[in-house]
Amino acid sequence: MPRVSIVVPVYNEGGRITAFLDRLFEAVTLPCEVLAVYDRPTDTTVAPLEAYREREPRLRPVLNTYGPGPAAALRFGIDNAESGVVVVTMADGSDDSLQIDQLALLVEGGAAVAAASRYMRGGRQVGGPWLKGTMSSLAGRSLHLVGRVGTHDATNSFKAYSRDFVRRVGVESDAGFTLGIEMVAKAKQRGLRVAEVPTTWRDRTDGESHFSISKWLGRYVHWYVLALRPAGRRPSR
Repeated sequence: MPRVSIVVPVYNEGGRITAFLDRLFEAVTLPCEVLAVYDRPTDTTVAPLEAYREREPRLRPVLNTYGPGPAAALRFGIDNAESGVVVVTMADGSDDSLQIDQLALLVEGGAAVAAASRYMRGGRQVGGPWLKGTMSSLAGRSLHLVGRVGTHDATNSFKAYSRDFVRRVGVESDAGFTLGIEMVAKAKQRGLRVAEVPTTWRDRTDGESHFSISKWLGRYVHWYVLALRPAGRRPSR
């Protein structure tokens, strides 16, 4: 059995996924499985994934049957994870794969959520849209200072979770990448530990980002407000 399940939502990455997987499997030393979750059999990532699986049994390309979009892909990946620790990371190579072991060990040590933080001491963000970075930084720092959520970077998708915790509280996020802030809010409301490590996030240099502030801002605001509430005042489930 793997000690960590790594969930990677993919969307038309094509052959770029091969270099990403090479770096990922080189970086992770814990026994692992990698669930590469795609929405459609016609996705350009599928053929390279199937070819890679021929030489790497730890890779599991899986078709998301929960509906289109990253939120459904993440929920599907977590529901199909075999280990007790789940790490979410992006296929664009912006996250530091060398930190996956570290995040997983924090969850094994008792954290419900372990965040890779761009905004704590030692962390940084390189590149990316100015507006997105500014809003993310303000949200993360204010939630840490005022909300006492345990991390400076509640919105970052690069996090590790206790699978049992996620399944117990449920995933309500239905659009975008709001899973990260949702789980931080729910851990805080239940008085559970949220840990963090500094990370360097680098904007992708190849391909196109599918992140949309305008489409998902309302969902982020919803979980931001809930994360500010005093512990004990839980979200709806």
